Amino acid sequence: MLNFLEQSTMTQDFDIFISTFKERLSSLFNHEYDYNKLSLSRDLPPDFLSKIMDMTPLSVAIPESHGGRGVQVKECLGVLAAASYESLSLSLIFGINIALFLEPLAKYGNISVQEKVFKRFLEDKAMGGLMITEPDFGSDALNMRTSYVQQDDAYHIQGQKHWQGLTGAADYWLVTARKRNENGELTRDIDFFLTEDALEEQKIIVEKRYNSLGLYAIPYGLNNIDIQVPSAQRLTPESTGIKLMLDTLHRSRLQFPGMGMGFIKRMLDEAMQHCQERRVTGMRLNEMDTVKFQLSRLQAAFTLCSAMCSYSTSVSSISHDLSSHGVDANSVKAFVTDLMQESSQICLQLSGANGYRLDHIAGRGVVDSRPFQIFEGSNEMLYTQIAEAIAKLMRKGKENNLLSFLKQYKGTELAAPFFSEVLNFNLPDQPKQREMMTIGRIISRVVCFQYVLLINNAGFNDKMTEITRQHIHMDISMFVGQLNSNNTADPLMDYEENADWMKFTSL
Repeated sequence: MLNFLEQSTMTQDFDIFISTFKERLSSLFNHEYDYNKLSLSRDLPPDFLSKIMDMTPLSVAIPESHGGRGVQVKECLGVLAAASYESLSLSLIFGINIALFLEPLAKYGNISVQEKVFKRFLEDKAMGGLMITEPDFGSDALNMRTSYVQQDDAYHIQGQKHWQGLTGAADYWLVTARKRNENGELTRDIDFFLTEDALEEQKIIVEKRYNSLGLYAIPYGLNNIDIQVPSAQRLTPESTGIKLMLDTLHRSRLQFPGMGMGFIKRMLDEAMQHCQERRVTGMRLNEMDTVKFQLSRLQAAFTLCSAMCSYSTSVSSISHDLSSHGVDANSVKAFVTDLMQESSQICLQLSGANGYRLDHIAGRGVVDSRPFQIFEGSNEMLYTQIAEAIAKLMRKGKENNLLSFLKQYKGTELAAPFFSEVLNFNLPDQPKQREMMTIGRIISRVVCFQYVLLINNAGFNDKMTEITRQHIHMDISMFVGQLNSNNTADPLMDYEENADWMKFTSL
C-alpha cells in the first residue's frame, strides 16, 4: 500500500512536488551521502536509491487513472532536470523508465497489464527498460534478428540484446522482435512485448555485464532471450510496429532536453562560481575575455536547452503521434547532446587540474555525457537524416537554395532570416555523406533557435536570447566554412608505407 507521503505526492501542486523533490535530492547527494565518492563505484547503493524512489518520482509518467500524476510532459521533464542537476546517471535511469517504458506502455499497453505494472511502480519501486539494440544490429534496428512465434495464447521470443540501461536491474522490459514465419523468414515489421523478470518463463538472462566508461550507476550488458509471454503483453500499435517504434523513439529524443537541462545548468553554475572565486595574477577568471566567451557559450547552451524543453512540452504528449517528427526530434536530440558534452568540457577546462578527476562534477560530466551523443541514434546518423529529409522536401518543391526553403519551412521560418547571409547557398547536386552531415548540423541549429525565439516571445530573457543568436551565427558560419573547404580526403588503408618519420631525418 502507498504510505501517506507517497499518496500526497500524487495530488499536490507540481511546483510543491518538484521543489520538495529538488530539496530532498540535494540533501541526499550533498549531505546524507558523499556522491563524489559513490560515483567511483558501480551501481547506486540500494538504500540510497530506495530513499530517492520513496519520493515516487516516476509517478509523473503514470496515468491518473492508475494512481499517477498524469503523464504531463512538463512534469516528466521537470523530474529529469531536477535529477540531472545532481547526477546525469540518475536522470538517465528516470529517462529510460519514463520515455522508453512507462510512456509507451501507457499509450500502447493492454489495460489489465497496465494496472498490474503501474501498481508495482507506485507501491514497490519497480523499474523498466527497453530492449532494441543487438550485438550485430545497432542503429540498424529494422534488421534485428530477435524473433517470435505464436504458440496458442503466448509468444515464444528468442534472441540477443545488449547495451540496455538497467541490464539485470529492471523488473520489466519492453522487448522488440520480428515475427518468424513458417518458412523461417522474418517479417519486416517489429513488435513490442512486455516481460516480467520475476516470472521464470519470462526471465531474461544476463550473460555478462559491460565495464562502461562512465554512467557507473547504470548497469549495461549482454542479454540472452528465450522466453514465453502471454498474448496480453504484446503492445498494440495504432498502425504498424515500425510506426510505434518511431513514435516512441521520437518522443524519447524530444524529451532528451529534460536530462540536458539540469546537467547544463549545473555545469554553468559550477563554472560561474569557480570563475568568480578563482584569481589569476590578481584578476578574477571571469574578467578575462576568453573566459567570458566560454561562460557565454554555457549560457547559450542553457538558453537553447530551456527552449527545447518548452517545445517538447508542447508537442511530445503521448496523445500525439510523433512517428513523422524526424526533423525536430533528431535536431533536438543531436544538438542538445552536443551541448551537454561541450558544456562539460568547458566546465572541466575552466576548473583546471581539479576538473580532471572522476570524483569532480566536471570530470564525471565529460565521461557521463559522452555516450548521449551515441545512443538512441548516433549524432552523425541523425544529422545526416535531418539533411536527407530537408533535401527531399526541397527537391519536391523544386527549391535548391537553403535560405529560400528554410524561410518558408514551418519549423524554421522565424529563425532563418536571422542567418540570411550565411544560409544563402545552394545544396550540392550530389553531396557526399560528410557534406550532408554538416548540412544537418546547420539545419538543427536553425530549428532549435526557432524554439529560442518562441520562448523569447513568451517573455524569456532578451539578453540570453541575443547571446544565443551570436553563438548560433558563429557555429553556422563555421559549418558553412567546412562545406566550402571541399575536403574530399579519404583514408589510406596501407598508410604505413613510406610513413616512418625516422627514415626521413638526417641525424
